[in-house]
Amino acid sequence: MKRGIRSYVLRQGRTTPAQQRALDELLALHGIAYRQALLQPQAVFGRSAPFVLEIGSGMGETTARIAAAQPETDFIAIEVHGPGVGSLLRRIDDQGLKNLRVIRHDAVEVLEHMIADGSLAGIHLFFPDPWPKKRHHKRRLVQPAFAALAARKLAPGAYLHAATDWPEYAAQMESVFDAEPLLARAVEARARPPTKFEQRGVQLGHEVRDLVYCRR
Repeated sequence: MKRGIRSYVLRQGRTTPAQQRALDELLALHGIAYRQALLQPQAVFGRSAPFVLEIGSGMGETTARIAAAQPETDFIAIEVHGPGVGSLLRRIDDQGLKNLRVIRHDAVEVLEHMIADGSLAGIHLFFPDPWPKKRHHKRRLVQPAFAALAARKLAPGAYLHAATDWPEYAAQMESVFDAEPLLARAVEARARPPTKFEQRGVQLGHEVRDLVYCRR
């Protein structure tokens, strides 16, 4: 997938002292360095288990809850923003989560270079940046090339679960995923914990849409 415009901007948000300590001390312990070589989940987690990728874990509260509730599944969260990575590293360490690791890098490049085709049991894409202004729609992550890449990384029968509180972006996601030949709309919804982004959107009166697809 050719990269040009990225779906995020590295904002200069405040990193707390605790988050910075986590980045300095815990990234080497609970993080995975980006490299252009296929990841071996069995080597990372020391076992053979279903493997789920979360794209854009934010501050990590929902990611950690999901991992804690599913100890039989291994998770890797991808996030670029330092405060969020630091926050999630602290949660992993404080909760002793052995089935969750973090990659601080661009998600598309991780998918392209580190994830083997047909290896994922699932992909989580919860509340990606909606880039609401029309001139910024080209920055949205969910485009046909991304859908094709993500679908290729899923094992047959595996799932892709996306969620957004922006109706227009939900419609775009639905159109893009419906058009991807390797994906089929799932019959049943998947449960997930609410996120802070979601709760804020609900308070503003936004309708939350969950879209779940299965790899054919």
